[in-house]
Amino acid sequence: MRSLERHRDVGAYALGVLDEADAFRFEDHLMECPQCAAHVTEFGPATRQLLLYRRATPRSVHPMAQPGPTLLDRLLGEVANRQRAGRRRWLYAVAAAVVFAVAGPGIAIMASGDADRTQQVTATDERSGVWAQVTSENTVWGSQIELKVKDGAGPRACHLVAIADDGTEETLTNWNVPEHDARESTMMGASTLHPDQIDKYELRTTDGLHLVTLDAP
Repeated sequence: MRSLERHRDVGAYALGVLDEADAFRFEDHLMECPQCAAHVTEFGPATRQLLLYRRATPRSVHPMAQPGPTLLDRLLGEVANRQRAGRRRWLYAVAAAVVFAVAGPGIAIMASGDADRTQQVTATDERSGVWAQVTSENTVWGSQIELKVKDGAGPRACHLVAIADDGTEETLTNWNVPEHDARESTMMGASTLHPDQIDKYELRTTDGLHLVTLDAP
């Protein structure tokens, strides 16, 4: 496979449509091409949205089916309801802070309506030396994920995996570690699992080497 063809395969690789042999060769190319590694990361959100659509759509639905005329109204109504609910939780939190501030001198409480939607876990693996932090935010469709990593053992291609309570696995995001660069890197990902359905997260190289495990809160 020539160099130009490898560059052109970045979209097919990100979408998972390359055969096993071509995917293996492209991963070798990723180790030496920061441009393609960046493109693979950029394809991540589109890939995850396609995966979410595929999982949420019954097989009987035609791929070119059009949304009904009331879909937008229903979506806007749902957003408005959630905003009102979030506003009520915020007001309750402010009221509770006022009560505690008055009843107990020296006590201050700050609360947010979104606090119960976000979880964060951090871990360092003594063997690999990799440090990672995963922040998950509960959403209607699953979880929005932010991953921060420090890994000075590059170059290597890696991915983040969520392991559910029932043992099933889901890849959330992937990236390419630059050569001998231990600076913090941040990646965004997504999961069809809600945070309370995730047992732990694992960082692995694409060839299966375990880097670090983060137990979900």
